[in-house]
Amino acid sequence: MNVSDETRREAELSDPDLWLRYFGLGGMSTPGEVKAFLGCRCIPSDHDYDLLAQALNERFSELGSTKTVRYAEARR
Repeated sequence: MNVSDETRREAELSDPDLWLRYFGLGGMSTPGEVKAFLGCRCIPSDHDYDLLAQALNERFSELGSTKTVRYAEARR
Protein backbone atom coordinates (compact mmCIF):
# COMPACT_ATOMS: atom_id res chain seq x y z
CA MET A 1 0.00 0.00 0.00
CA ASN A 2 1.30 3.47 -0.90
CA VAL A 3 0.53 7.01 0.19
CA SER A 4 -2.47 8.07 -1.90
CA ASP A 5 -5.85 9.71 -1.63
CA GLU A 6 -7.41 6.24 -1.71
CA THR A 7 -5.28 5.17 1.25
CA ARG A 8 -6.30 8.33 3.13
CA ARG A 9 -9.96 7.43 2.58
CA GLU A 10 -9.35 3.83 3.71
CA ALA A 11 -7.83 5.26 6.90
CA GLU A 12 -11.05 7.24 7.40
CA LEU A 13 -9.19 10.55 7.56
CA SER A 14 -10.15 13.86 6.01
CA ASP A 15 -7.47 15.85 4.18
CA PRO A 16 -7.13 18.26 7.14
CA ASP A 17 -6.94 15.41 9.66
CA LEU A 18 -4.15 13.67 7.77
CA TRP A 19 -2.29 16.95 7.36
CA LEU A 20 -2.52 17.62 11.12
CA ARG A 21 -1.13 14.17 11.88
CA TYR A 22 1.65 14.66 9.31
CA PHE A 23 2.44 18.13 10.71
CA GLY A 24 2.47 16.72 14.25
CA LEU A 25 5.17 14.28 13.17
CA GLY A 26 7.31 17.15 11.90
CA GLY A 27 6.09 17.58 8.32
CA MET A 28 6.61 21.03 6.86
CA SER A 29 4.63 20.84 3.60
CA THR A 30 1.44 22.86 3.27
CA PRO A 31 -1.99 21.23 3.23
CA GLY A 32 -2.13 21.93 -0.52
CA GLU A 33 1.20 20.23 -1.11
CA VAL A 34 0.09 17.17 0.86
CA LYS A 35 -3.10 17.03 -1.22
CA ALA A 36 -0.92 17.15 -4.36
CA PHE A 37 1.20 14.27 -3.01
CA LEU A 38 -1.92 12.20 -2.36
CA GLY A 39 -3.30 12.93 -5.82
CA CYS A 40 0.01 12.01 -7.50
CA ARG A 41 0.33 15.54 -8.91
CA CYS A 42 3.62 16.07 -7.07
CA ILE A 43 6.25 13.63 -5.79
CA PRO A 44 7.04 13.99 -2.09
CA SER A 45 10.58 13.74 -0.75
CA ASP A 46 11.35 10.44 0.95
CA HIS A 47 11.13 12.26 4.28
CA ASP A 48 7.65 13.66 3.56
CA TYR A 49 6.52 10.31 2.19
CA ASP A 50 7.69 8.54 5.35
CA LEU A 51 5.88 11.04 7.60
CA LEU A 52 2.65 10.54 5.67
CA ALA A 53 3.16 6.76 5.78
CA GLN A 54 3.71 6.95 9.55
CA ALA A 55 0.58 9.05 10.05
CA LEU A 56 -1.49 6.60 7.99
CA ASN A 57 0.02 3.54 9.70
CA GLU A 58 -0.76 4.99 13.12
CA ARG A 59 -4.35 5.56 12.03
CA PHE A 60 -4.69 2.02 10.67
CA SER A 61 -3.39 0.75 14.01
CA GLU A 62 -5.97 2.86 15.87
CA LEU A 63 -8.67 1.29 13.70
CA GLY A 64 -7.40 -2.20 14.54
CA SER A 65 -6.48 -2.79 10.90
CA THR A 66 -3.54 -4.84 9.69
CA LYS A 67 -3.11 -2.59 6.64
CA THR A 68 0.24 -0.84 6.39
CA VAL A 69 1.79 1.73 4.11
CA ARG A 70 5.31 0.91 3.00
CA TYR A 71 8.03 3.41 3.82
CA ALA A 72 10.09 5.13 1.12
CA GLU A 73 13.02 2.72 1.25
CA ALA A 74 10.69 -0.25 0.72
CA ARG A 75 9.20 1.37 -2.40
CA ARG A 76 12.49 1.20 -4.30
